[in-house]
Amino acid sequence: MSHTASSPLAVDAPHRDAVVLDNAPWHALTGPHAHFAIGGDLVRRYPEDVAPFVAVRTWDDPRVWDTLRDLVGPGAEVGLSGSPEEFPAGWEVLGYGEGVQLVETPALQTRPFDDAIELGPDDAADMLAIVERNQPGPFRPRTHELGRYIGVRHEGRLVAMAGERLHPEGWTEISAVATDAEFRGRGLASRLVLDVAYHIQQRGDRALLHAAASNTGAIAIYERLGFALRRRNIFAAVRTPDGA
Repeated sequence: MSHTASSPLAVDAPHRDAVVLDNAPWHALTGPHAHFAIGGDLVRRYPEDVAPFVAVRTWDDPRVWDTLRDLVGPGAEVGLSGSPEEFPAGWEVLGYGEGVQLVETPALQTRPFDDAIELGPDDAADMLAIVERNQPGPFRPRTHELGRYIGVRHEGRLVAMAGERLHPEGWTEISAVATDAEFRGRGLASRLVLDVAYHIQQRGDRALLHAAASNTGAIAIYERLGFALRRRNIFAAVRTPDGA
């Protein structure tokens, strides 16, 4: 079975030469997030309670398949970004999805959001709950350890959130952007994203985002804020051989 792994978009997005963004999970796990890394010089992953991402340095090394299977275990379901066009016998392809990567442009006007509160370990249950309600993407009990997370509470309930996830050198991903349905249309998500981006820039990093290609509404909002499409990626969900 084959597919197109990834392809840069024909747009005037800045930073298209930022090679670390072509394999952001790997450059995060070998860079600023190396202290989370499980694995070696070919395949690495985050602890399961931190993030579900598995990163591969290169698909050209013939050892990669055995190394990946040894790391995640037999019969395990795993998501792969920028995966190869062909899978060895015994690897079951469960499905594909298309995503987009967006990066900041000079049009991005960041600013703090004074009404937002910083979230931490004591807020983990509420963070998991808002993710469950809104499904912005994978979020685990310790995902909040990956970076700075902020949110808005209403009568004690966390009703909007955004934060930092992947952290390749020089870049930080804005993720977990979620707003409960009855609080949408008030600009909370945009204000949270601009605050997160503001603090990213204050550290000297640049901001990026990932979104499902089908989430055209969110992509349009990010573009209005000052992000631009950089590339499309194919994500594959696979099951490793069970060893039988």
